[in-house]
Amino acid sequence: MSVAKRCVYSFMKDLGAPVTMGLGRVAKRKKSRPPNPCFGPPLACTGRLKEIMTRHYFLSRYAEGAKPVAWVTSGAPVEILRPFDFYTVYPENHGALCGAQRMGPELCSAAEENGYHQDLCSYARIDLGHFLSGKTPVGKLPKPDLLFASNNICQTVVYWYRVLAHKLNIPLILFDTPYNFQEINDTDVAYMVQQLKEMIPVLEAISGRPFDERKFQDMIRIGKEAALTWGQVLETMKAKPAPMTIFDAFVHMAPIVSLRGLPVALTYYQTLLHELRERARKGIGAIAHEKKRLMWDNIAIWYKVRDFSNLFAEKGMNFVTATYTNAWAETIPHMHAERPLESMAKAYSLVILNNNLKHRLKLMEDLIQAYGVDGLVIHSAKSCKPYSVGQYDLKRLLMDRLNIPCVIVEADITDSRAYSEEQTRTRLEAFFETMGG
Repeated sequence: MSVAKRCVYSFMKDLGAPVTMGLGRVAKRKKSRPPNPCFGPPLACTGRLKEIMTRHYFLSRYAEGAKPVAWVTSGAPVEILRPFDFYTVYPENHGALCGAQRMGPELCSAAEENGYHQDLCSYARIDLGHFLSGKTPVGKLPKPDLLFASNNICQTVVYWYRVLAHKLNIPLILFDTPYNFQEINDTDVAYMVQQLKEMIPVLEAISGRPFDERKFQDMIRIGKEAALTWGQVLETMKAKPAPMTIFDAFVHMAPIVSLRGLPVALTYYQTLLHELRERARKGIGAIAHEKKRLMWDNIAIWYKVRDFSNLFAEKGMNFVTATYTNAWAETIPHMHAERPLESMAKAYSLVILNNNLKHRLKLMEDLIQAYGVDGLVIHSAKSCKPYSVGQYDLKRLLMDRLNIPCVIVEADITDSRAYSEEQTRTRLEAFFETMGG
């Protein structure tokens, strides 16, 4: 690492970032939007969230050469990187941001022009398109010293990160998780623990830092508490009316994805939780007139979040739970600082996409009942096959077992070329009629 670059990074962290955040607050006041009568008062924490994530991407521009940098998949056990002081960047989070900024088609096209198929995960195409074109809404991403992936969310990340490793000529660490057909056994856990142990000397060599067991345990504790607090944040939506919507949660989940294991994520969710509990206590709803409560399955349609939020709010329908947001809290009780490697193996191998459909069906049934859900919207994402497989069967089973209205929306997480406004409107109008809206 360069001494000069470390000095620049420290300067920007201590002085540059606060000034930038201050200018951002001034710009926000100038661009404030008129309130939408379909919604309750906005969350006060949203401004703080924007500051945290803006600061994260701002400092990432100066991290290259000052700190070891890792690009990480959302399902990888990032806590093991934290003791080595890696600056972590999540291409999936960046992809969601690009999708929300409606840059998906442009960056996906850049990847497709270089031979990558349109059916490939659009997060991967956006990341490869960014790599090839240099375009991003955050100014610049730092070149990584390490790629860290886990196949617990899908196999695509393995091939995607192999391409990057080859093009960048840097190491790739893969955390391989056995699929949970019925139950993760001791042999599976031992296999994963051995992988984690073998990562440590590699991480020491790349970062130039020795492994600190105590610091590692602290990171486990902080990460677990942040994820548990995120779970409590989601549980506030059991209140009627719910104090926030799943569309809010899609945005506010950014720290638990990108900053997991860092104190800033924990303190943010503690603040958000306090605000939501106060809103619930006072009966302040996220939407003005909550008549029906809905559940969302799959990743958000990032370029339609605002449109969908407005559309459903106008109908008095509030999304109060989702399999996607729940995934960041579901398995965290397995984590224990006293047994960090074994507990980490269990927590990361039992995530929803590494689990069988019977588990997913029961999870959805439990969420529907716990949150008082009246209807289900399933996003069938064209380029996210692991999350979308089996959804038509899940729809049929849930409708039969719980007698709950359900609609499937066919789209994609970030590539709006896969979205048909006319087809979606037709399906949603039929769903609204069924729901009595």
